[in-house]
Amino acid sequence: MEVGFDHKKYLEEQSKYILERVNNYDKLYLEFGGKLLFDLHAKRVLPGFDENAKIKVLQKIKDKLEVIICLYAGDIERNKIRGDFGITYDMDTLRMIDDLRSYDLDVNSVVITRYDSQPTVDIFINKLERRGIKVYKHRTTKGYPTDIDTIVSDEGYGKNSYIETTKPIVVVTAPGPASGKLATCLSQLYHEYKNGRVAGYSKFETFPVWNIPLKHPLNIAYEAATVDIKDVNVIDYFHMEAYGEITVNYNRDMESFPLLKRIIEKITGKESIFKSPTDMGVNRVSFGIINDEVIVEASRQEIIRRYFKTECDYKKGYVDQETLERMMIIMEELELKQEDRKIVIPARERAARLKEGSSNKNEIFSAVAIELKDGSVQTGKASDVMDASAAAILNSIKYLANISDDIHLISPVILEPIRDLKYKTLGRNHPALDCEEILIALSICAATNPTAQVALNKLVELQGCQAHSTTILRRNDEQIYRKLGIDITSDPQYSSGNLYYNS
Repeated sequence: MEVGFDHKKYLEEQSKYILERVNNYDKLYLEFGGKLLFDLHAKRVLPGFDENAKIKVLQKIKDKLEVIICLYAGDIERNKIRGDFGITYDMDTLRMIDDLRSYDLDVNSVVITRYDSQPTVDIFINKLERRGIKVYKHRTTKGYPTDIDTIVSDEGYGKNSYIETTKPIVVVTAPGPASGKLATCLSQLYHEYKNGRVAGYSKFETFPVWNIPLKHPLNIAYEAATVDIKDVNVIDYFHMEAYGEITVNYNRDMESFPLLKRIIEKITGKESIFKSPTDMGVNRVSFGIINDEVIVEASRQEIIRRYFKTECDYKKGYVDQETLERMMIIMEELELKQEDRKIVIPARERAARLKEGSSNKNEIFSAVAIELKDGSVQTGKASDVMDASAAAILNSIKYLANISDDIHLISPVILEPIRDLKYKTLGRNHPALDCEEILIALSICAATNPTAQVALNKLVELQGCQAHSTTILRRNDEQIYRKLGIDITSDPQYSSGNLYYNS
């Protein structure tokens, strides 16, 4: 992989800038936009970026900070899924706490925002509290967003419980967007000033990158990543008016800035030091870019990947027609085609060959293609024994291990009992084995078969490979590809007409 981003330089720049910002206050509330951990989007569009770069920035200054995690009650109630991991936001909150602790970072508490005594939310709160996690419940702020006098009063932010903190930097993060991070920061600011302490607010956003062009593919890739919440990059006209400089921000920050500025001024009792949304940020991403051409191409590929995801989400009913159309416009804006993702054509060609050899021209054929790091492409097709996604992985590791196609890695003695258990005993409608089941079977065979062990050892070499499926993958297969580090896209077509087993 060609590198376009200097991770070490970024760490130095970012940590230094945060410390400079905190020097102005007794306490700095630092709102984290995007993903604090496992920022796979940033890793894909900035080759060389460490997916955990942001938490490593914090680790450099860990003695000065603690973390608050915000979670919107409505996301718990509707079981909102985090796309990168395929887990619900409440479960992702538990994962975040574990991961933050593994980096020796102090997790202060979890704040449930816009809490309204929902029973499912109360169950999650009980789960946290019984594991020793402090939980605060913040209800909808009275008067928000128009009545500033009520918002900044004991009836507004004053109704929220004050979160006791001890470090000079308080990082406020969340599993996803619209989790109430800003409201939590402002509520804390209100309480700090009421108690005579000077506190400040800043925002740690990775994207959009404020000091690269508005239409740079890196910034457009951010629009593609947030197309479902309708984020649009715009010129920061507040910054232009104040300083005469062109910078980039996004529509929600631009729309909320006048209100946010007034709230901060009402809380502090003096004119805000922030003249623009850009002023609020502590984003030093551009200083780590060392090869713009690499970044441009990686961003273009990410946009195509997001296009496929949006098409599949539309098919599943997760997004609306407007979101899909917006994604199409983004593709057209950069004159991108689906086939510009190189791995798409081999997968479709394999499916087309399968269809040509079948007497049933209405049958849907599933094929998966994986592009390995040496540029070769391995494919797999669905069969009665295994899914196409599992077949593609097996064929790939056989190729990497220089094992002949004629050699069976998994003994039928192992496969048949697993299929019988799945189909006959457990009554599954889909007897073909998925990725996880095939890999478990392979690991069992590896205990007595050295050839299987050699193949199994090659799984690590699939990290960073690209793949495409001609049909929508089941969630379990998606998760296995994700855990193996394979970036996979899918055509928006189900593998069969079954409703339940393809949901």
